[in-house]
Amino acid sequence: MAFMKMLPLTPVDCAVIIVSVAIIGFSAFAVYADPTTDASITIEGAQSSWLFPLNTEETVTVSGPLGATVVQIKDGLVRILSSPCLNQTCVSAPPIGRHGQWLACLPNEVFVAIDGTVPQGQELDALAW
Repeated sequence: MAFMKMLPLTPVDCAVIIVSVAIIGFSAFAVYADPTTDASITIEGAQSSWLFPLNTEETVTVSGPLGATVVQIKDGLVRILSSPCLNQTCVSAPPIGRHGQWLACLPNEVFVAIDGTVPQGQELDALAW
């Protein structure tokens, strides 16, 4: 098997390499940068909804058709602590803490999502819905 002779890099090759490294670096920063600084949490139940910043510590009881689902916000993470549904999939799901992640208890009609940004200097609370 013959080895190919190594050709020198052309200016176009160098430009492609630099642009590729820049795109990869920007993508990694966008994905792995601290997502919790401006994130907000939307909790929706069958009859009401709440909006909180992710950096708060709250425990919210959400009423649904089956009973009460308890959602906890603590240390930049959101989890469902308890729910009256039969299979308890929502309770066993890992906590979420990044933009775009969500939890749901479908039998009890409870949906929790991390999205949006909290405007600088404006605090959101349970009365903001």
